[in-house]
Amino acid sequence: MLSPHEIATLMLVKGATERLEVDRADLDVLLSHRLVSLEHVSSGQSLPRLTREGHWFLRAAERNH
Repeated sequence: MLSPHEIATLMLVKGATERLEVDRADLDVLLSHRLVSLEHVSSGQSLPRLTREGHWFLRAAERNH
């Protein structure tokens, strides 16, 4: 089960188009659940991106809300 902060972070990642400042602990949980992955971009940064499972999770949460 994800905390409200982790779910909010997942929603922020979904809407992000560039660098995003998120709590590292929340990001680590999302990475461990394979809801996000880190995409390495040409600038040398790693940007969080939703995985297929992350998209599925948010769609399921929207249906149940």
